[in-house]
Amino acid sequence: MCDVLQIPRSTYYYEAKSNPEEDDIAKDIIRIFKSSRRNYGTRKIKKDLEVEGKVVSRRRIGRIMKENDLVSSYTVAQYKILRQPTNEEKICNEVNREFDNRNHLEVVVSDLTYVRAAGKWNYVCIILDLHNREIIGYSAGPRKDALLVYQAFASIKHNLNDISIFHTDRGSEFKNNAIDSIIETFKIKRSLSRKGCPYDNAVAEAAFKVFKTEFVNQQLFISLEQLKIELFDYVNWYNNIRIHSSLGYLSPVAYRSKLLKEVV
Repeated sequence: MCDVLQIPRSTYYYEAKSNPEEDDIAKDIIRIFKSSRRNYGTRKIKKDLEVEGKVVSRRRIGRIMKENDLVSSYTVAQYKILRQPTNEEKICNEVNREFDNRNHLEVVVSDLTYVRAAGKWNYVCIILDLHNREIIGYSAGPRKDALLVYQAFASIKHNLNDISIFHTDRGSEFKNNAIDSIIETFKIKRSLSRKGCPYDNAVAEAAFKVFKTEFVNQQLFISLEQLKIELFDYVNWYNNIRIHSSLGYLSPVAYRSKLLKEVV
């Protein structure tokens, strides 16, 4: 047959495999998916097809969904935790969970979290002043490393000589020659949480819970550049406008200004 028609055998068999039934099934799957407000996965689409008298396997539905870029809103990209070596230095917990009633820049705490941008995981580092819960330093980048922490320090507008204690968990990203250089140059005392004890850095953990709820979960970032721009805007709002119940319903900057006036 192929010789008579003078066409390659691959073309003949490809055309033979393409059938109207497959196209109709694909249209049905797309229709059901869109009518579900892009929520249904293979299981529910299979059920809807059965109601219409059509029997299609979940594997086949999944293949067709993938071919047509149909992704259920319940199919959330999961962050895979990469095990990294911890900082085993024999450094004490100088803060000892005494987070309140600290002076301006007496203790700053830091942590990192992940944010999805342009289909890839990126990371945000935040440095927080325990005095008024103000975000004094921040950075965003493609890697969870010491450079991200260094960039967060570099963004701090205050005099680093005024910082007394820098407290974090034992993540390896906080242990690096560049970070050690900052600590030594500005004579900042280092403080580390106990291994496997998130409560020792509870304020940073709580701040990131707020950060994820108010910022990460409310945005769809199409690029790292957009993430950085939106992060700048959020930090400005968080510090200057957002009221905190723990600060007497004042913003961090307003709270700091109020205490300064009381001292004067």
